[in-house]
Amino acid sequence: MINVIVITVLAVIIVGVSVYIFKQKKKGVKCIGCPHSGECSKKNCH
Repeated sequence: MINVIVITVLAVIIVGVSVYIFKQKKKGVKCIGCPHSGECSKKNCH
């Protein structure tokens, strides 16, 4: 039973992160981890 709960929690986390990344990329954000991700160009991101 515990294995099912752990797998479900991990699946929810992975799906949530995937949806977040998809939405950010759709907005045109190039560097999701960068605090200036909406403003910097690809060359300026660290």
